[in-house]
Formats: sequence, C-alpha cells, structure tokens
Amino acid sequence: MKLRGRSAWPLQVAFLVAVVTLCVDPASAGSRSHRGSTVSYQVKQGTCEVVAVHRCCNKNKIEERSQTVKCSCFPGQVAGTTRARPSCVEASIVAQKWWCQMQPCMDGEECKVLPDLTGWSCSTGNKVKTTKVTR
Repeated sequence: MKLRGRSAWPLQVAFLVAVVTLCVDPASAGSRSHRGSTVSYQVKQGTCEVVAVHRCCNKNKIEERSQTVKCSCFPGQVAGTTRARPSCVEASIVAQKWWCQMQPCMDGEECKVLPDLTGWSCSTGNKVKTTKVTR
C-alpha cells in the first residue's frame, strides 16, 4: 500500500500502513531490505513496523512519499494509521473506508475523508496534507 502526500507533510506523517493484505500472523517472520541487506525479524503482536520508505518529487514541486509496513494485528484488526503513525485499527473502519475514525491526523489537525473515499486529508490553517490509499 502506498500513500501520497504534499511536501509540507513530515516524513512520519506522509505514510499509511498497508491495509488487510499486509497484516501477518505473529508467527510469520519476514525480511527487511535496508541498503541492500536482508534482515529477518518478527513484528510484536498488536504493532506495526516500517520495512521500506520511498520518496520522489514531481515537476509541480509536490513530494510523493510512500512506505511499506509489516503489522501483526490482533483478530478483528488490520493495519491503519493513528496520529500519523502505523498502527492496528478495527477492521470495520478500513473495510467501510471511515478513514477519520482511525484518528490519522496529528492533534490540532482536522480530518476529512476524500470525496471518492480513496483516502483523507489533514488540515490546519492553510496547510493540507492529503493521503491516498493505493494497492
């Protein structure tokens, strides 16, 4: 799953965790790529861990950022975002695309679901950070 945001968004805020498909059993181990090396690890149940980060700019000076996370969520939960960090959230929130119920924005920011339900925006003053969920 990838997120796309505006350049004003801090790195940790610009990302959404992978949804249902990246939730894994706590018994499953994976490998993480970091500067070409592979490390085997296990994610603690009920938590998420960032395993890859990518950043790119387009000609309109809009920075696009994406990250891949690995989560080990409890039954009834899936990967999501809470206060701009990867987290496990109730599956019904993601399934029904009620993104703002995850509380994805930082304190003081207003959350609005995008009209096409593909993500949300967090705004404060004249700053808007948009997050789109893609697979």
